[in-house]
Amino acid sequence: MREAPIVRLLPDGPRLHLHDGPIDLIVQAFGERTQIEAAYRAGARRFAAVLDELCAELPLLRTAARPGVTLLQGAIARRMEAAVAPFAGRCFITPMAAVAGAVAEEILEAMIADTPLKRAYVNNGGDIALFLAPEEKFRVGMVERPDGFSLFGTATISAADPVRGIATSGWHGRSFSLGIADAVTVLADRASFADAAATIVANAVDLPGHPAIDRVPANSIQPDTDLGDRIVTRAVGHLPVRDAAEALTRGVSVAEELIAGGLIRAAALCLQGQTRVAGIAATAVESLPGAALTAPLDTTILQPAKTLLPGSFRA
Repeated sequence: MREAPIVRLLPDGPRLHLHDGPIDLIVQAFGERTQIEAAYRAGARRFAAVLDELCAELPLLRTAARPGVTLLQGAIARRMEAAVAPFAGRCFITPMAAVAGAVAEEILEAMIADTPLKRAYVNNGGDIALFLAPEEKFRVGMVERPDGFSLFGTATISAADPVRGIATSGWHGRSFSLGIADAVTVLADRASFADAAATIVANAVDLPGHPAIDRVPANSIQPDTDLGDRIVTRAVGHLPVRDAAEALTRGVSVAEELIAGGLIRAAALCLQGQTRVAGIAATAVESLPGAALTAPLDTTILQPAKTLLPGSFRA
């Protein structure tokens, strides 16, 4: 029998920590105290079954998505399937490419279903679902790589903006990447779609055959990966500025294609100190000291909590 999920409040503010196996969420709601407590209870109740639901369909979730084929049954699994469907005909992708964003969406929807909040977010390791009531906004910050805390800009998302999902991918992150981007942050109407699209754009930031890039089969690192023996990036050495710019240009081209197709709203791509932006700026942006923004950036990502301190919460 496996351990029960961890549900606790963090002492550094009214944030909720939900943890179960590989799933680790930081949740924060804003509103009246009774509303926040009700939202946290609802989120915790829904979270209790999430991992078991995903595990029940794990073999199918690790299978390549096919255009027009629907085999999954669970609510989160169907979210994942819908998010990767637009890419199924163009490349290898499995529903697992959208798992973090889909889980964040599901928990957020449970929180706001019957509770009037001002705003809320669910942060699943940097893949984030947002809720904003009218006139509300979030000020957020963007990191240069998904496993770090170095910010190169901040931005504001308002309720009038369509963005409700933010996701970041890159070879430094917790998932494998076929590309070499330090970070690709994508803005979309939903977190699951942002998650899938960030994977696609990050894969496109690449320099095939470059001697500074170390690549290995994915299953040589993680035997049960959904990528099998596909070659993924293990390390990226120093790149000449010109080469890094070329890789970013390839990624921007794909991002612009996704924007034109209505799949995402904007994207920011980072590689070894260079930044490129695709999409029309719709939010207020402020560059931080030392930031290297090459164009106004639509938005960024809320920081995940790296240090989780003891606390308690009764679901």
